[in-house]
Amino acid sequence: MSKLGSKYYPLHEYLRDHAQDEVTLTFNQIEKLIGAPLPEGAKIERGWWGNRKAGSAQSQAWRTAGYHVKNLDLERRKVFFAKPNKLPANYKVTRDGDTVLWDAELIKNLRVHLSMSQAEFAEHMGVRQQTVSEWEKSIYTPTRATSKHLSMVAEQAEFKYGA
Repeated sequence: MSKLGSKYYPLHEYLRDHAQDEVTLTFNQIEKLIGAPLPEGAKIERGWWGNRKAGSAQSQAWRTAGYHVKNLDLERRKVFFAKPNKLPANYKVTRDGDTVLWDAELIKNLRVHLSMSQAEFAEHMGVRQQTVSEWEKSIYTPTRATSKHLSMVAEQAEFKYGA
């Protein structure tokens, strides 16, 4: 649970008490909730909004309320929160024979399903964090061997991604 004395506890309470599967908040709304301005890093760095398991009071606030950051629009200053179990379960899956060709959306949602930051997921996969970032931005796609590894990880995590 988010700590009662945390600056972000009011955000935790707001999300916890929300019945919707998805919640969109502007930076201004979040600042009103917490009664203070967001740090400059929150306004310019995507990483500040990461769904880290540990080490960040802000991610503890939404994670312990049952949400993940699903999307972030830094230009419009909006955060899109979603309950992880409400993230899409049927993705467009492309195959080459029996090998799933993992794309940006599929990789990101597997990582979110595992409740891992990009760095944690990279360590789990045996790649650099930058590689995960590039996969999620569609700069590169995983090799065939890595795609097979991703499928094994997904199966172990009971990540449902379609037929």
